[in-house]
Amino acid sequence: MKKFNIRKVLDGLKEVSSSTPSVQVGPQENHLIQETIQSEHFQLCKTVRHGFPYQPSSMAFDPVQKILAIGTQSGALRLFGRPGVECYCQHETGAAVIQLQFLINEGALVSALADDSVHLWNLRQKRPAILHSLKFNRERITFCHLPFQSKWLYIGTERGNIHIVNVESFTLSGYVIMWNKAIELSSKAHPGPVVHISDNPMDEGKLIIGFESGIVVLWDLKSKKADYRYTYDEAIHSVAWHHEGKQFICSHSDGTLTIWNVRGQGKPIQTITPHGKQPKDGKKPEPCKPILKVEYKTTRNGEPFIILSGGLSYDTVGRRPCLTVMHGKSTAVLEMDYPIVDFLTLCETPYPNDFQEPYAVVVLLEKDLVVIDLAQNGYPIFENPYPLTIHESPVTCCEYFADCPVDLIPALYSVGSRQKRQGYSKKEWPISGGNWGQGTQSYPEIIITGHADGTVKFWDASAIMLQVLYKLKTAKVFDRNRSKEDKGSTETSDEDPFAIQIMAWCPESRMLCVAGVSANVIIYRFSKLEVTTEVVQLLEVRMQYELNDMESPEGGGGGGEHSSAHPTPGASPQTSGPPSHPSTSSNNSDGGNIPCLKVRSTPLKQSPGYQVDLVVQLVWVSGEPPQQITSLALNSSYGLVVFGNSNGLAVVDYVQKTVVLNLGTVELYGSNDPYQRQPRSPRKTRQPSGGLCDINEGSATSEDRCKSPTSVLTSNSNLQQFYNGGGRGAKMSRKLSLPTELKPDLVLLSVCPPRGANPLDHRDNSFSRSRSSSVTSIDKEAKEAVSSFHFSESFARKGDSTLTPCLYVGTSLGTVLALAITLPPAGEQRQLQPVIIAPTGMLVRVKGSIMRMAFLDSTGALVPHAFEPWFEPNVTADGEEREKVRKRRPVSVSPSTSQDLNESQYAVVCSEKQAKVISLPSQTCIYKHSITETSFILRADVVQMSQGACVACFCANGHIMTLSVPGLRPLMDVNYLPLTDMRIARTFCFTNLGQAMYLCSPTEIQRITYSQDICENLQEMLGELFTPVETPEAPNRGFFKGLFGGGAQSLDREELFGEIAAGKASRSLAQHIPGPGGIEGMKGAASGIVGDLARARIALDERGQKLGELDERTAAMMASADSFSKHAHDMMLKCKDKKWYQF
Repeated sequence: MKKFNIRKVLDGLKEVSSSTPSVQVGPQENHLIQETIQSEHFQLCKTVRHGFPYQPSSMAFDPVQKILAIGTQSGALRLFGRPGVECYCQHETGAAVIQLQFLINEGALVSALADDSVHLWNLRQKRPAILHSLKFNRERITFCHLPFQSKWLYIGTERGNIHIVNVESFTLSGYVIMWNKAIELSSKAHPGPVVHISDNPMDEGKLIIGFESGIVVLWDLKSKKADYRYTYDEAIHSVAWHHEGKQFICSHSDGTLTIWNVRGQGKPIQTITPHGKQPKDGKKPEPCKPILKVEYKTTRNGEPFIILSGGLSYDTVGRRPCLTVMHGKSTAVLEMDYPIVDFLTLCETPYPNDFQEPYAVVVLLEKDLVVIDLAQNGYPIFENPYPLTIHESPVTCCEYFADCPVDLIPALYSVGSRQKRQGYSKKEWPISGGNWGQGTQSYPEIIITGHADGTVKFWDASAIMLQVLYKLKTAKVFDRNRSKEDKGSTETSDEDPFAIQIMAWCPESRMLCVAGVSANVIIYRFSKLEVTTEVVQLLEVRMQYELNDMESPEGGGGGGEHSSAHPTPGASPQTSGPPSHPSTSSNNSDGGNIPCLKVRSTPLKQSPGYQVDLVVQLVWVSGEPPQQITSLALNSSYGLVVFGNSNGLAVVDYVQKTVVLNLGTVELYGSNDPYQRQPRSPRKTRQPSGGLCDINEGSATSEDRCKSPTSVLTSNSNLQQFYNGGGRGAKMSRKLSLPTELKPDLVLLSVCPPRGANPLDHRDNSFSRSRSSSVTSIDKEAKEAVSSFHFSESFARKGDSTLTPCLYVGTSLGTVLALAITLPPAGEQRQLQPVIIAPTGMLVRVKGSIMRMAFLDSTGALVPHAFEPWFEPNVTADGEEREKVRKRRPVSVSPSTSQDLNESQYAVVCSEKQAKVISLPSQTCIYKHSITETSFILRADVVQMSQGACVACFCANGHIMTLSVPGLRPLMDVNYLPLTDMRIARTFCFTNLGQAMYLCSPTEIQRITYSQDICENLQEMLGELFTPVETPEAPNRGFFKGLFGGGAQSLDREELFGEIAAGKASRSLAQHIPGPGGIEGMKGAASGIVGDLARARIALDERGQKLGELDERTAAMMASADSFSKHAHDMMLKCKDKKWYQF
């Protein structure tokens, strides 16, 4: 891998020296633009991870700091404080986290992993780090327990032994509790692994040890022997104490709970089967499923709470997982949406020997986190303020927008706040620790996620936080109920027909356009008013591409309008709006003209927010399903939406609700088609089709093109065939299957997936291999798909002197083609006169599929897209008022229109292999740079940084690169992700100001930055997890308890477990590994008050230690001086009477 990288760097250097200088400089291009952006402006680092921890395995809570920690099966650690304070860390080995224990109010956390290692995390710095690790060699860890305010950690193992670790030095004590000593002769067999350890709340010298087989031992730490043993014939899953230390409760594998008196031998004082049916004849109740965990919490004024997970009876098949809360005589069974991983009861006190006063239960589910309010009747749940619902339905695509208009987030929030569910607890969210960062970055950021069930979610992503703003359900536009004959075929019901494939959004006008997996495009307007739409406006489009007869491309169908080499401007005069007459040709025997989904025919009530303006559907043609949409663009200034697939493209005027243009890709070239395309013979079974582009032919098909919603007939029986790539072009329809473990059956097809997810046809699901991308000959089975679009005011033809609205089309074979747009004047004329679009020929050809296009003005600044500002579409005033509102709107807010006529523009074109900069209007290539030879680009964006614009690329081999514009100098190249999976490929996106994101798991968004400024300020922006809080006072023992005993007994553990008393542990048992996050980690810790406090405390500790050492040294020196003087005195006495010659 390293060799390859070096070679790549050298290649890059060669490229810089050879191909980056002007390839061809025309007369106007001799003024070189001074580029302000430099490589030192770039640095790559992860900023923050949002979402639900993927595959959680354990959980812990600090009741004083009020911080929640969750560990996962991949060794990740997520820490949550108050909303907006969260942190992600990772154990290097990637082993599952089996248990977490806070050092309560100490700013530290112990994690135990499945690879038998224990780690101490320092949480007093903004990015927590490991201080110490201990790796066991001969024992497997099964359970850990750290008593409150103790530095000795008990570790139970699979062999049944208990080892003790000093948390400060992370060394093992020589004190070991061996399983055979613990059970002695009470059992003939091995008792099994340790499943529980805890000390008696009232006597720290007594330890309760639960073994899996059903034996519980009360161990006296001082006398090193067992006081009592309790045996039960069912396996134990968990044990919990009553706070007075006289009783404990066990949960068992047969669904029973047993309550024991500490001094009572033999039998439990009570056996409860919470979910078992009690037989009348006094027999034992029938067994239930295991109770995996039980907690026993007391209240000062009332009955104790017994809270448990599991234990349902076996006959409840299909019943959802439950948490059971037993309080006095009432039993509440709370159903959960997903299996329960763990739960914790939150209590008012951290002291185990006081009344617990539980107030909430945190339940960690496989795919959700639920917090239940125990203090309110009916146990309502708290409204979760964390962004944990990213995966509610699997994410299929994302877009990221930094530096949005400032009024956008409040507008989305105000319509989104009405969508909230009712019935939540009235109390504040109980996990409230930590402090927010002091970040100065203030621009608004929005992330949009599209999902498999057709929902689109808008998230506020400003200042490295994430909060859901608004949720749009696109499936509401369609009829969900299938006809009776379709219900028989169960195949289609598992698919996701509403899944979102691509999204296009104009933040300024708030227009939204989404393309679905069922070859449909929905255009939405934003409104603050509620409206009821009687009839959902519908356009049906036939897109077809067959090369049966090269001589007459229009085939035999009704004298095609566009048969000339350069098609006439493609307005569709016969389409002035959806006619309301029913279609006659939609019942063709060959299944033509049927869309994949049926648009609803009943009135649609649309709440404030995004409201459907128009639905465009591709229909079946000649018995074959429409090809999926691979690219989409929207321009609010022109009132146009364009979408393309492997057959061609269609432009829709959403103001007039008409199709303006529908062209096959070949027709864009006119007579200048560079490819020698082989005529393709039609399949025998099919009736001859009506030419390349049915929509532009004759009045016979105009009905099909634009029908009223009532006349649409659909058949879902063929949907499965569409999903599995059946029908024409099945070979080309590469399956785009998202590896969403949450929903493995989600399959998205993409012939040429949006933004270069082209490589998704690799069989081995990794992107390490290169793909030949020949642009000289067309592949036998590859059609030329439309891969990207760009609307801009530009020079449509070579040598043009004026800027006109243009649409640039990029194809999968590396061609960029231009189309000139002629718009009617604004106001009433825009409603009535047709928009005219005409292809003006090819701009450039590049190696590989076109990913992204952008335009720079003559100074090298990025030309912003034209837009119209947002206006309220549902104005209630009469028509004249409405017309005034419309007339006031500017048609274009594009600065490029003010350019002088002799000034030039630069077009930046980036394909999956290389980038080129073309000077306009001369259309000469002035710079080109080969970005990658051996791999290909998955995502490219031309982004605005604070220092200037650049091209940002994410490569399939995991490299993230940036290039300057227009000079295409390589500025950064970092090997960020060694292995890129399908999910990252589909969801990676760059945005302005150095921000980027991708889905790192089915449930989590990882945000990264490539900006040096943000990397430098990140430490300030991150929140503090640890805040200095006073530990609550210990419970009062009371006068009589103090006098006669009976209060909590303390134990000098140091005396028992220290090296002097217990000796050293065997060296081969465990190996100590110092962590990277020692004092060095502290030095890089936050510069906030907490960091200073933490550092001061550590410095004090060190100083105290040094002073202590100094004291000892001084004492030792004094002692040695004393002994010296004594010796000297003795010597003097001995030698007093001797003469010198007697020595």
